[in-house]
Amino acid sequence: MNLKASVKVPGTCGELVQGTVKGVHFHVTCPIDIYSEAVVEMDGASAHYRFPPGRTKSSAAVKKTLEFLGHEGASASLEIHSPLPLAKGMASSTADVAASIEATALALGKEISKSDVARVALSIEPTDGCFFPGIALFDHREGKLYESLGNPPPLDILVLDFGGEVDTLAFNRIDRGFLLRSLEPQCKEALDMARQGLKTGDTRLIGEAATLSSRTHQAVLFKPHLERVIALAKETGAVGVNIAHSGTVIGVLLEKGKQEPEEIASFIRKHIPELRSIITCSLISGGSIIPFSSKTR
Repeated sequence: MNLKASVKVPGTCGELVQGTVKGVHFHVTCPIDIYSEAVVEMDGASAHYRFPPGRTKSSAAVKKTLEFLGHEGASASLEIHSPLPLAKGMASSTADVAASIEATALALGKEISKSDVARVALSIEPTDGCFFPGIALFDHREGKLYESLGNPPPLDILVLDFGGEVDTLAFNRIDRGFLLRSLEPQCKEALDMARQGLKTGDTRLIGEAATLSSRTHQAVLFKPHLERVIALAKETGAVGVNIAHSGTVIGVLLEKGKQEPEEIASFIRKHIPELRSIITCSLISGGSIIPFSSKTR
């Protein structure tokens, strides 16, 4: 009798805020309703793996989880199903990896804490905190910092893609310590605003925090279209703009029910013809969903 489990973890539209405080890296998560699904099956054979091509990080996550839980000799197969675009800053790798970790544990009939998911994931690469419930403050480099900031406010997000890719591993290997320390006052201001906005449900304050963080990060990873997007967002009544701080996408944050996302998207396309694509989604609570866990023959 084999054990099979499926877990879904959301991707992100970058981060609401990111930077360092007292030298410790942090970001405020921005999970969206687009998911990566990992399906793991344990078949009882000895150390035999069936992994999908090109999914080296997810495959490593399965192996490391087996080791972490004391089943390094077990056999496993992995499937990944995800519409999240790669190398854009939408947490495609983290969603794949975290879903693979949790699905492996579930297929073994074991529970794994979110802190242990973070530990295993960080042994592979810098990791978004999208697998934590709600909106989270998380140190994506070393896991030194975690705090739940509450539930997401009702926001729709337009994810703007202008093309290009960013290799997250290569990006995070560069030492920017001095530069990031010089930006800490703005980062702390943005974090304080986001924390207060999430506590009170003030979407405008959250939008201001995201916009400040986006502008501050121009010194780290410049986005040539950012100011143009901010101006158009303000013109349409959006609450603010956020970015993928180690990616390419820019998000326009809209109060749900007060604006029609498709109308705003059409307006932006008209004024920025070089825009490659727009994905419409919503801000949601992070965490994982378990579609199924079962025994198979």
